[in-house]
This record gives sequence, C-alpha cells and structure tokens, in this order.
Amino acid sequence: MIDKQKKAVVLLSGGLDSATVLAIARDRGYACHALSFDYGQRHNAELLASRRIAHTLGAVEHKVLSLDLGSIGGSALTDMAIDVPEESAEGIPVTYVPARNTVFLSLALGWAEVLGAGDIFIGVNAVDYSGYPDCRPEFIAAFENLANLATKAGVEEGGFHIQAPLIQMSKAEIIRTGMSLGLDYALTVSCYQADNQGRACGQCDSCRLRAQGFAQAGVSDPTCYHS
Repeated sequence: MIDKQKKAVVLLSGGLDSATVLAIARDRGYACHALSFDYGQRHNAELLASRRIAHTLGAVEHKVLSLDLGSIGGSALTDMAIDVPEESAEGIPVTYVPARNTVFLSLALGWAEVLGAGDIFIGVNAVDYSGYPDCRPEFIAAFENLANLATKAGVEEGGFHIQAPLIQMSKAEIIRTGMSLGLDYALTVSCYQADNQGRACGQCDSCRLRAQGFAQAGVSDPTCYHS
C-alpha cells in the first residue's frame, strides 16, 4: 500500500516526456495527482492523450486547468498567425511559450500545497530541449528555491522538491526508460500541430526529435501521421 503521505503532483501534457515521468513517479511509489493545462494550444489532441495516459497509468486524480495563454500570444503554439516551423533554426524557437513552465509549476505548487504533496514532477529535458530556457537545470533549481521561500509549506513544513528525472537523458534513453516501465507510447501525442485525431505532421521539431529518439533506441515509433 502506498504511504498516504507520499503524494506527488505530476505535470502531464500528453506527450512522450510527461508520460514517461508519470510512469517513473508511479514506479517510485508515489500516489500521482496528474495536472494538465488547456492553455489555448493549437495541438489540443495532446489533452485527449493526457486523459488516456492518466487513466492507463493509474493516476489518483487528473485535473485539467484552463488558462488563456493565447491572449498574450508570442508563440506558434498559441497564436494561429505564427506558423509552426518545419525546419530547424538557431536560438530559441517560435514554439517557445513565454513563461509556460513557470506558470505551470506555480499552479502545480499551489495544488501540491493543498494536497500535502512534497514532490512535483516535470518532464523537462536539457539534452533534446529545442532551445527552451525553462527546460534547464538552472531553472528547476531556481524554482525549487522559490517554492520553498514563497509557501507556507516551504516555511513551516518539509518544503518541496521539484523532480525532473529526464533532464539529463537523451530522447532514446527516455524511450528505453518508459518501455522498461511498460509504457505504451501509442497513447502519447508529441506533434506541435497534430490534427483532431492525434495524427502527427512529421515535420515539426517535436516530431523530428521523437522520430530520432525512437530510431536511436532501436524501437518502432507507434506515431500515426496525417497525409
């Protein structure tokens, strides 16, 4: 039986990385409270995937919060007027969503404090991270410090640990880890512009990193593509 005090909030987008993190958290014995966001992203099929993953991996609870990050724009993932790039580019890509992980972790922190959960899991990765500044170890360390300064639980109780188990893994290592834990990657959607059926474009940065990871892992990618 899982210790009732050993709870974790797991950020779950519905993609490959976050699904692997949920599998890892479950394997470590946590009662997992999955948290997803409907933030105005163009790839809404990912949210449907998050529900499938949370159910299949036995999350204690799956909460979906609605945010309107599209109202501030600034990203190809939330502004339909900005095209999702289909070629690699230098620097931080236009698929970066301003302050997204900071916002998501802040809300996860609030829920964790209410639940009495001392751990928050996030699937950020600094190896195949597409240039996002909020996927670096420095960001995770800084947010953990903030979490323990800015909350009642951080000041008076045991505080919080932001767990990013994938942060130094390659995509192939992530895939091998998930498969060793019995994760079915057919449940996941990684494409930045997947259609309503969850079929991937095969051209965006996320699709390329996913395909490369499966190839390097020597595993068949179950992704379905639209024509």
